[in-house]
Amino acid sequence: MILAEELTKILSSDQVTQNLTILQQHSQDESFHEPHLPDVVVFPKSANDVSRILSFANEHRIPVVPFGAGSGLEGHAIPVQGGITLDFALMNRILEIYPSDFCVKVQPGVTQLQLNKELKKYGLFFSVDPGADATLGGMAATNASGTTAVRYGIMRDQVRDLEVVLADGRTIHTGGQAVKSSSGYNLNGLFTGSEGTLGVFTELTLKVYGIPECVMAARAAFPTVKQALNTATSILTAGIPIAKMELVDSRSILQMNRFQETDYPVMPTLFLEFHGNDNGLEQETAFTRLIAEEQACVDFIYESDSKERKKLWEARHHLSYAFRHGSPGKHIEGTDVCVPLSCLADSIEHARKKMEEADIDGAVIGHIGDGNYHTLLVIDPDEPNDRKKAHEINKAIVEFALQHGGTCTGEHGVGLGKIRYQRAEHGNALDVMMDLKRLLDPNHILNPGKLFPMKSPSSININ
Repeated sequence: MILAEELTKILSSDQVTQNLTILQQHSQDESFHEPHLPDVVVFPKSANDVSRILSFANEHRIPVVPFGAGSGLEGHAIPVQGGITLDFALMNRILEIYPSDFCVKVQPGVTQLQLNKELKKYGLFFSVDPGADATLGGMAATNASGTTAVRYGIMRDQVRDLEVVLADGRTIHTGGQAVKSSSGYNLNGLFTGSEGTLGVFTELTLKVYGIPECVMAARAAFPTVKQALNTATSILTAGIPIAKMELVDSRSILQMNRFQETDYPVMPTLFLEFHGNDNGLEQETAFTRLIAEEQACVDFIYESDSKERKKLWEARHHLSYAFRHGSPGKHIEGTDVCVPLSCLADSIEHARKKMEEADIDGAVIGHIGDGNYHTLLVIDPDEPNDRKKAHEINKAIVEFALQHGGTCTGEHGVGLGKIRYQRAEHGNALDVMMDLKRLLDPNHILNPGKLFPMKSPSSININ
């Protein structure tokens, strides 16, 4: 069977390609995992297209891997067993905006920036910002998060309904437009974060928010990481309506100053953002400053001007590029764990210690309002010892997190990189997850080799 010819019987010929350049574009994501070519890339235009493709693939046991923007960091979209890559570039329409219901219905190929540009006309915004212009389908698949999670929650908190095509081609809905429901199992929670292993999203209904009357940003520098974290905890305890709460360590501030031409004090720093009204935020920022000064804050600056706020957050969001720019020929590998707030300071100190012991340069940054932090490790991709060191640092960070009640991934997802930690984190619950996978995808065609340590049955010869 020649796969491309069979697929053109299902779709139009312009929706199916084996062009080598396009195959290569779909062989990798933003991670360090080894690329692998799909056998064919298809561009569905509707849920019906997806249903027909999956029915065909399931019958012939051909792997199917969904692809959004390719911005993943754990190899989710790499077709490690070949087969069909589903690219949702042609399913990128905002289908409906319901301003009074504070929700929106979109196709999976819509990006976060595309949606927010349209929502702004209605005085609304979508809260999840993963730091890249990812597709909403991909963000739901990995349960994406970002800087605003401390106030608005993660991707799973925004999903009201998903239209999902199952492995056998059936189409289901996991919820509705209502704000809440006590009816049946929570399928929204099950499918969000499933990384394309249980079904393929063809439509999403998502929660949106009113744009706040006033937004203020602040930057607060401290002598030590612990003092910065103590301040963060006190802010949360005080019930201050904080929308973003980011920690950037002193090494990162140094790199930020070099790349962005800023002159921030080279000290552990909190980047903060407040959403509310004018009078309320003046009081909240003043209270926050008092809290920070109790922890020996040496530099507290706040900005309400939109250009200055943008400059401050660009400095934070472009940190990875700052390290890349300052290290030509080097590669940046990231870690991603989440721990209880009570052990966050020890976790960050442990991570920095492991980097220093290995003599690996890089950053420690975090969405510390929810205990999620990352390291950015600067390594030479052509130096095997550097890769080994990065692997050992990542392993040590994950094991520390698991030993203290945390998780191996706070927002990047499992993909290929975190499979080895699933049993240690979930114990017998992993068997239940694998049973669900077998029930919904008995032929293991959906994104095989990801999330679970399971092997797929051999497919029919497709070449």
